[in-house]
Amino acid sequence: MTDTITAVRARPVVVPMRRPLATAGGVVSEAPLVLVDVETSGGITGRAYSFAYQVWALKPLMAMYAALGERVIGQPLDPRAVQADLMAMTRLAGDKGAAGQAISGLDMALWDAAAKEKGQPLYQLLGAEPVATPAYNSKGLGMIGVQAAAKEARDLLDEGFDAVKLRLGYPTLEEDVAVARAVRVAIGPDVPLMSDYNQSQEVEAVIRRVKALAAVDLYWVEEPVHYDDFYGHAALRAAVKTPVQTGENCWYPGEMAKCMAAGGCDYFMPDAGKIGGVTGWMGAAKLATAAHLPLSSHLYPEISAHLLAATPTRHWLEYVDWAEPILMEALPVTDGHCHPAEKPGIGIEWNDRAVDKYGV
Repeated sequence: MTDTITAVRARPVVVPMRRPLATAGGVVSEAPLVLVDVETSGGITGRAYSFAYQVWALKPLMAMYAALGERVIGQPLDPRAVQADLMAMTRLAGDKGAAGQAISGLDMALWDAAAKEKGQPLYQLLGAEPVATPAYNSKGLGMIGVQAAAKEARDLLDEGFDAVKLRLGYPTLEEDVAVARAVRVAIGPDVPLMSDYNQSQEVEAVIRRVKALAAVDLYWVEEPVHYDDFYGHAALRAAVKTPVQTGENCWYPGEMAKCMAAGGCDYFMPDAGKIGGVTGWMGAAKLATAAHLPLSSHLYPEISAHLLAATPTRHWLEYVDWAEPILMEALPVTDGHCHPAEKPGIGIEWNDRAVDKYGV
C-alpha cells in the first residue's frame, strides 16, 4: 500500500560560499537555500533543497512552500500525480518563479521519499544504472581579472576535475579576451573550458565577442542573451562555431521545447529546481533523447548525478559545493566524474548542527 503525505516542512538557511562568485548578472557571495522535508505515513522523510539565488527571495519562496505544502498533505506518495495537481492549482496565479521552485523542490523530495519507500537509490527507481558522469568545476572563475582567474583555474583543476567554467561579460570585449586567454594558457590546450555570459549580452555584441574568442577554443558559450530569447540564441549559433549552451532558467520541459524549436541551442542544461524536479527532468530527457541533444545539469549536483545517469544523452555535471556545509556528506568526485549515491533515495541527509548555525 502506498504511503500518504503527512507533513511538509521548509527551513531557510544562508550558507557562506567558500569562493564568492562575481558574474555579469551580479555577485553571489552566499547560498540562500530552503531545505524541504516531506514526511509520510510510513515514517519516511523525503529531502531536497531549493537554491533561492538571493537572500531576499527566501521569504516568498518559504510562503510558496507553505501554501503548496498544505495542499499536498493527505495525498498519496505519487510524485507525478502531486505535480499535476500543483500545476492545476497554480494555473491562474502562475506556475513559475517561487511557485515553480517550490513545485520542483517538492517533487524532488517526493521522489526521494518514493525511492526510500522502495529501498532503492533514485537512479534505480528511474530504471537506470549507476553511471558516472564527467563533472566540471563551477565553484569559481567569476569575474576576478586576468591574474586571479589564471591562478584560480589551476586551483580548480587541482581539486580533482578535468574541466572548468569561466564567467565572462566584462565591460569590454578586450577584457573578455584577455581573461579567457590567460585561463587557457594556465590550464593548457586540451582542458575543456566552458564559459558563461549569464544573460548579459545583446545579440550583435555577443556575436562579436564569441568570434573574438575563437582562438581560445571555448567548449561552449552559455546563456549569451536573455534566457528566453531563443531566436537570439539561434542567431548566435548561425554566426559562430562555438557551441551554444542554455536551459538553466527554462521553466519545465515546455520552455525547453520552445528553445529547441527555435534552434536556440547545441546543448541544453536543465536546472532541477526549475525544470520541475525529477518529473520535469525526465520529460526534458525524453525531448533530448528524441532530438539527440546532449543534456547537462545546472547546480544541484547530488540529485543531478542520479538524473544524468537516467539520461541517455547525458553530457556534463556542473559541480558546486554550495550546499555541502549543511549536508552530512558531500557528493564525491573521482577522476573527474561523479557517481550517484548508492543509498536509498537521493542520498542527502542534513547536518543538523550546521542547519541550526546557518538558519535564518
